[in-house]
Amino acid sequence: MKRRALLLTAAGAMLGASLPAIAATPDVSPPAGAAKPLDVDALLHDPQTPTFGNAKGDVTIVAFFDYNCGYCRKSLPELERLVNEDGKIRLVYKDWPILAESSVVAAQLALAANYQDKYVLAHKTLMNLPGKSSTERMSEALADAGIDRAKLAKDLKAHAGDIGALLKRNNEQAEALGLPGTPVYLVGPFKVAAALDYQGFKDVVDDARARAAEK
Repeated sequence: MKRRALLLTAAGAMLGASLPAIAATPDVSPPAGAAKPLDVDALLHDPQTPTFGNAKGDVTIVAFFDYNCGYCRKSLPELERLVNEDGKIRLVYKDWPILAESSVVAAQLALAANYQDKYVLAHKTLMNLPGKSSTERMSEALADAGIDRAKLAKDLKAHAGDIGALLKRNNEQAEALGLPGTPVYLVGPFKVAAALDYQGFKDVVDDARARAAEK
């Protein structure tokens, strides 16, 4: 598949300076059922959202994914490899559990692991499990990977409200962007609604840097 066919650029998909944060008018409520306006700063810099890579990188990639998504399992390790090797990319993880109830449980467990600074480890562990694993299987796998299971359960309970609110914000952002499903990667100004391999991600990052250099 040619990379150019995967790059969808539109006003709703452009980020950074080309898409200013939009706030709802205080005295005007959006129509019932309408997606909330996109707050770009919240999309890119939510303090509770796990990140990976270079915090001061010249390219930010926002990844919307579901742990039960086979395409996510295939493409995210390729992206993480690029982030490690490139050294100048900031990766923002957007847990978007939309495929099954077990997707929600997996996202909750991964985000709870962030309270012991082990989100990335939990993320990789859950991505390597068979689809729709039981809660017990997921919890066991996380413990086997080196995550404190007792603390995980404690944090999951203590921070349930914050975790739920974060997942709600992620969903609202996905709806505001009109995302079709998982995976979706926002790479600089580009929206890529497809699973890419290492070279595919590298090409899009190169394009994002070239676009930034034109400004």
